[in-house]
Amino acid sequence: MSEEDPLLKREAEEDAKIAPLGTRILDVIRLYWFLGLIAFGGPSAHVGILRDHLVLHHKYMEDEPFMELFALAGGLPGPTSTQLVIATAVTHAGPIGGMLAFVMWVLPAFIILTSAGIFLYSFISPSNPPIWLVGVPAAAISLIFKAFYAFCLKLDRLGVALAMFSCTIAVMINGDYRIAPTSSQEVYPALLFIGGLSTIIDFNRSSPIGTYWRPESVEDSGPSEADRILSKKIGIPIWGGVLAIIIWFSILAVSIILVHAFGMKNGYLHVFETTYRIGSIIFGGGIVVLPMLKNVVVPLGWMTDAQFFQGLGLTQSLPGPLFNFSAFVGATYKGLWGAVVAMLGLFGPGFILIFAMMPFWGRVRHVAWFKALLKGLNATAIGLIGSGCVFLYESAIIRASDAMVFIITGGCACYYNMQAPLVIILGSALGALFSPKALSVGQKPYGS
Repeated sequence: MSEEDPLLKREAEEDAKIAPLGTRILDVIRLYWFLGLIAFGGPSAHVGILRDHLVLHHKYMEDEPFMELFALAGGLPGPTSTQLVIATAVTHAGPIGGMLAFVMWVLPAFIILTSAGIFLYSFISPSNPPIWLVGVPAAAISLIFKAFYAFCLKLDRLGVALAMFSCTIAVMINGDYRIAPTSSQEVYPALLFIGGLSTIIDFNRSSPIGTYWRPESVEDSGPSEADRILSKKIGIPIWGGVLAIIIWFSILAVSIILVHAFGMKNGYLHVFETTYRIGSIIFGGGIVVLPMLKNVVVPLGWMTDAQFFQGLGLTQSLPGPLFNFSAFVGATYKGLWGAVVAMLGLFGPGFILIFAMMPFWGRVRHVAWFKALLKGLNATAIGLIGSGCVFLYESAIIRASDAMVFIITGGCACYYNMQAPLVIILGSALGALFSPKALSVGQKPYGS
């Protein structure tokens, strides 16, 4: 008997525990096909829906890897809930499963938002919206505040401190005349680096401030049989992850060079470069991308403030990720192909990078310091969500009636668990009721 026989036997036993790829792909279709139709409420609600569906109800995966993937997605640029959908599917059916899950997740809202972006303003004047759209922005903002609150409840003492720090810095760089708002493109990744480094340092202290997982024995510090099987299901080698990172960076560099260095004026290329660049530097998911998108697409003349918030309200009322808003932006500016290009641009970086990280995660997920790193990234990203709340509120709440809608819809969402579509409908009804065309109450500019 050769010395390799036990290893070969173990490999064969592990392979026997993995179902055929075709069966696993069918599992993904069966479990994910309708999620894009029911996932209302934003990222925090999406995480709850996915956990209930995949972990608790169908026993598709264990809770621990699910939460690890949530933290990993929160530490990458891109839409957190979408990356979580992709990652959970990849753990079962590899890259094909992840791609199928992505399509099923985004397709329903993409179709609706693209249609709205193309046709809505052919009969609606953005400068004088109908009364049923007046209260939608305030209701949409209330849902973002709810998501921020839900994330904060999961933080430990150090996590709260990191979230406060990142939120304060983000507010400062966007609210100081001496600091260019575009500096957030460099500051946000730096904040995430500081957050991850802080938890790594704290993890190695004898009396840490935060709470961390630690192996109970030497055996616990190595990959288990379940870890090895998981890596095989993922089906992406380390070199594949490295290649994906190279592809992501190459697309970013080439698009920036073509638009800014060579001054290419193609409208679709400009849409792709803008959305892909934003998608590459956005940490914290869809809630953080909204103020950055607004600061870019409105000054460029792609849409007005009113169109932005009305489209945001429509996006909030639909299932799926907030990054679907890119379809509305692209369709409003450049029609159907503009929607496709904008969606590929904004989703592209996060899509590529979550695939790139999966083989690395599968091989180091049992390492305690890596778990600590994810905690720091997650806490810092939550703080960035808080800064998004501050600036979106400032932009959307113009009159006292807007604040009234925000208070009522936010209370219904947070304390009465009203679902997102109903919150948007309620905001629409209240905005119409308070408008000058109805009761005409609360029309004084807010804060004056």
